[in-house]
Amino acid sequence: MTETACAHVASLRCAVAPAKALRFLGDGHQLGRWALGSMRTERVGRGLYRGQSLFDGSSSLIRPVVDRERLQIDYWVGQDPKALKPRIVARVVPLGQDDPRQARACIVSLIAWRTEGLSDDRWARLVACHEAEIHLIRALLEAPSSTPTKS
Repeated sequence: MTETACAHVASLRCAVAPAKALRFLGDGHQLGRWALGSMRTERVGRGLYRGQSLFDGSSSLIRPVVDRERLQIDYWVGQDPKALKPRIVARVVPLGQDDPRQARACIVSLIAWRTEGLSDDRWARLVACHEAEIHLIRALLEAPSSTPTKS
């Protein structure tokens, strides 16, 4: 692991209310529409989802934990539901209003920290995925029919 590659942030301005972005990012079904390593998510337990990687077909478990006060989602990931680790964070930052509840736009960020033992190739893939995923998130949020639907 190199010293310069410990974290990555992908962010974009989205023309939606912060509350809408937070609901979308915290919805485990919607996660399966934009997370390239966890596509086609299905609920497998209370707040727990299983998704499939577009890269190798492997599956993983994801538990999105929403903190409404901080406008943040922690994504706990792993194979064993009793041993999930916090791997990714999504953060929503309101824009344009003194009262964040009145904002009609926001910044959405995906934040990843490189774990010990993650190969350079795997880290590069994660970084590239987040760069693509942030654009998918914005497109899905801003689409006229982006009302969350269960898959």
